[in-house]
This record gives sequence, C-alpha cells and structure tokens, in this order.
Amino acid sequence: MHSFILHNGQLIPNDAHTASVGQVGLLNGWGVFSTIRVIHGVMFAWEKHWERMSRDAALMRVPMPERAGELKEQLERLIAANEAVEATLRVAVVRNKGGVFQAPHLERDFDVVAYTVNLQDWGAGARLDVQEQGRHAASPMSGLKLTSWSGNLTFLEQAKARGFDEVVLLNERGEVSECTSANLFVVRGQSVLTPPLSSGCLPGVTRLFLLEEVKVDGVTVEEAALRLEDLYEADGVFMTSTTRELLPVVQVGERTTGGEDGVRAKLHAAFRAVMEEYVAVAGGVR
Repeated sequence: MHSFILHNGQLIPNDAHTASVGQVGLLNGWGVFSTIRVIHGVMFAWEKHWERMSRDAALMRVPMPERAGELKEQLERLIAANEAVEATLRVAVVRNKGGVFQAPHLERDFDVVAYTVNLQDWGAGARLDVQEQGRHAASPMSGLKLTSWSGNLTFLEQAKARGFDEVVLLNERGEVSECTSANLFVVRGQSVLTPPLSSGCLPGVTRLFLLEEVKVDGVTVEEAALRLEDLYEADGVFMTSTTRELLPVVQVGERTTGGEDGVRAKLHAAFRAVMEEYVAVAGGVR
C-alpha cells in the first residue's frame, strides 16, 4: 500500500487510526467497492466503475456520495499524492449506521476509503482449482461487488495451499460462474464464450468491454452457460479482471487447458487499444 489513503475527502497517512468498531459496515461487510486500473495517472473506465458501485449500493441500501465528479477529483488527488501513475486503486463505500451495534453519535451515514498499490505481476498463465457450490446464482445478492469478501478470500487461500493460483467457482447447478476475482472465457475456434450473469458471476468491467466494445474481425464474444467440460474441451481459456486484463489459463484442476492463444492475444491487443484511447481522451492528449 502506498503512503496516503483517502478517508472522507482527506488525504491521511496509511497508518492513521480512522475506523471505529461501531461503524456497522466495517464488521459486517456492509459496503461496496471497486478496483480501478490507473494508467498514466488516469483511472480507466471510471464511469463504468461508478455506475456499478452505485447500482450495487442501491440494492444493498448503502448510502453513496451524491456527486461522482467530486469523488473522482478526490481519487485523483490520492493518485497524485502517491505518485501512483501506473497502479491499482481500490475505493470502498462503507455504511456506518444500522442495527443494534451502531456506535452512538455517529455523524456520517457512510465512509469513503481508497488507497493505491503497485501493479501485480500475474505471470504468463494461471492454474485454477475447482470449488463446487462456490456461487449461489439464485441469491438476490449474486453478482454484487460487496466488501463482505471473506468467502472469496477463503476459497483463494485454500486453492493456493493446493498449489493453484485461483479457483473456478461453480454454482448450485454445477455451471461455471467465475473465479474469486476474475471472469472466465473459453475459446472455440473464432467464438469466445463467457458465463451469463444468471450464473451468479460479477459483471466485471473488463468482461463488459469484451462483450460490448472490443471488436476483432471474425471473432465473436457472447454469453453462454458453461460447465467444467467446456473448459476442459475448449481451444483456450482465459480470465479477465481490471488487474489481469486478459490472462491465459493453463490448467483447470488436474487437466491442462487447450493451448490455442491467438484469439485471446488479438482480443487483448484490441482491448489495450481501447484502454489507450480512453486514457488519451480522459488525459486531454486529444
């Protein structure tokens, strides 16, 4: 973590005491968050992250800042203070009030906390473990990006203890949903498929770009229900997230995945072009 954090509009040292156990969201995971890639000092796809956070917050009854522009300016000050030109930024909105354990005399309905970290090297490819019943697709909370993240962290820690990098989470129907912090895609010829939101997966921002904005001639990207066999039999498998972009998957369980990587590489190049265009416009280059 870099030197400064953002706490309710103020830049403070990252070791400052800012939390109280009476803020109910901190102990109950009652909040929403997003992880944003900083490129040349610009938050990539800020608008999409804000939209998703706002939607999730409304469903979870978490108060949000009224003005996206004001929060954006505060986050930009954090980036500048930390000199986080190429970095990962995480911003969370935590609900403070509600329930019998609320602290007395709380003035704020919510806290905004944000910090930046260095980019992580994910390597050339990921090995995925498999977790049954890892997602409940029928839950009204499925697909929300909440600060209640302990289940994901437990699944991930268990997978790493077995020598894997991440884990494929299956839903109650035995369908592929996602990983703990990434969406999944399979390649079949020139067709690329990813689980639909009805699988219980999170609507990742990178996933959204591939479905709606990234275009490669001859390649189609669509949603489709997938099972483990589809990962085993695919020409190639890759995962997507803000920090990983498009990362090849080289193993699922004890089975090596298909080695075809041309389609993913083309999509990755096209996605990078979209990122560069966004940063150029947002940064005022043109």
